[in-house]
Amino acid sequence: MKAAARTLGLAASLAFAAGGAAAQDKVKVGLILTLSGPSAVLGQQARNGMELAIKDLGGKFGGKEVELVVVDDELKPDVAVTKVKGLLERDRVEFVIGPIFSNVLGAIVKPVTDSQTFLISPNAGSSALAGKNCSPFFFSTSYQNDQVHQISGKVAQDRGYKTVYLLAPNYQAGKDAVAGFKRDYKGQVLEESYVPLNNLDFQSELAKIASMKPDALYTFMPGGMGVNLVKQYRQAGLTMPVLSSFTVDEATLPAQGEAALGMFAGSNWAPDLDTPQNKKFVESYLAAHKAVPATYAFQAYDAALLIDSAMRGLKGDLSNKDATRAALRKADFTSLRGPFKFSPNGFPVQDFYLTKVGKRPDGRYETQMVEKVFSNYADPYVKECPLTN
Repeated sequence: MKAAARTLGLAASLAFAAGGAAAQDKVKVGLILTLSGPSAVLGQQARNGMELAIKDLGGKFGGKEVELVVVDDELKPDVAVTKVKGLLERDRVEFVIGPIFSNVLGAIVKPVTDSQTFLISPNAGSSALAGKNCSPFFFSTSYQNDQVHQISGKVAQDRGYKTVYLLAPNYQAGKDAVAGFKRDYKGQVLEESYVPLNNLDFQSELAKIASMKPDALYTFMPGGMGVNLVKQYRQAGLTMPVLSSFTVDEATLPAQGEAALGMFAGSNWAPDLDTPQNKKFVESYLAAHKAVPATYAFQAYDAALLIDSAMRGLKGDLSNKDATRAALRKADFTSLRGPFKFSPNGFPVQDFYLTKVGKRPDGRYETQMVEKVFSNYADPYVKECPLTN
């Protein structure tokens, strides 16, 4: 794993247009993602989405050739800091895109924003960056963490589930998940159970759930954690409804298979979202990777569209930071999710949905739209952010 990460860190520079262009005709973009370990599939989805967008844009952002420098954070905050400093000091990137996990985001946000480089998150959405610590150099093309979990809390409340069991990893996003779920849920939380990040054995938690008999289980378990939890849940013979975020998604479903069918999730998107841009994106991703894209891929695709839109508005001139920030904030592009704009804190205002795992006509598994839960929804921390539009 270390050798692979070293190769990525030193040499994973991808040019997407004809070579020989002068340096001033290029824009360097750093992509920092988890690309090794049990959660590598999440980072790979985001990398695939970014590369697909660059290809669809003809290899250019705002008329300038894109040079993409990819590094693996290994899901280790200390490693991520070293890698991102390399992007800033050695590679001199003009944008940093990433990461997947909120603990990594918390580690890299200061070095990136202190250097007055724009950091665009295609997934992680820590509450710590949404309120009083919001930054003019931070934007997210995903969500603020609490929001996607709040979907399930609202659904649990609306469906009359009187008791629930909450299960999440013990790090910032796991705590945001529980906070988000409880924002609208007014029933009884039997237990909040936190497990170590990258834990893969849930036997003790599942035994406790079986003994407590909650009306529903809510869980946030991304990547390999979600794969194992879903399989062990079915093996344990449990039958209560499962509400989730990122536990069952297109990154994990190929490994979960039938065990995930019928499980619910909250999201800002699904592959069957009916917009022309999204249909084209899903078809292109399927053709390129023989797999259904997940939110990580679509949010990275939108991050590329965001940078391209800003650079088009600036005619490629990134010398003025205030002008660049204003161009990014305009979000002058058509998101794959449909309506989209930024709050003052750099997080999106968007719609959120309940989805359910089903099968596509081609036999592949995907999350599918059930109902819209929130419309044009800004995160609850924006009122604490001192920035203005």
